[in-house]
Amino acid sequence: MTISTGDHLPDATLVAMTDSGPAPVSMKDKTAGRKVVIFGLPGAFTGTCSTAHVPSFIRTKDQFDAKGVDEIICVSVNDPFVMGAWSETTGAGAAGLTFLGDPSSEFTKAIGMEFSAPPAGLIDRSKRYAMLVEDGVVSVLNLEDNPGACEISAGEGLLDSM
Repeated sequence: MTISTGDHLPDATLVAMTDSGPAPVSMKDKTAGRKVVIFGLPGAFTGTCSTAHVPSFIRTKDQFDAKGVDEIICVSVNDPFVMGAWSETTGAGAAGLTFLGDPSSEFTKAIGMEFSAPPAGLIDRSKRYAMLVEDGVVSVLNLEDNPGACEISAGEGLLDSM
């Protein structure tokens, strides 16, 4: 079942790429007592994800900061090595965004956001969404009907919903 507003975020362990290598990140710990934006997308280095979704959150980071958002997190069903390289390539890390890999789709499945498109090589990937999470509870959720679209899940779309 897909997560919805008012639901508690399930605890799942994602993976961050750090200077010393991959490091586990508990979503429960990451969101406890904090105001966090989480946006999910089908895959690192894919078209819409790289040209529209990530850039929208780089563009709007200051506006989220002004609204008291503590952190903006990008989640994708990729390994932390790919996520680290993608963060560097897009400039997202330098802009202050956090990229977390969900290599086994644990978090993505737990929130009911998985989809597969075998002809494109996408198995158990994430639907395109953006959410505001306050102290572990989803307060705003924008889910695209089509993984190729990036409108309501873009930074600007989430800001409009807040």
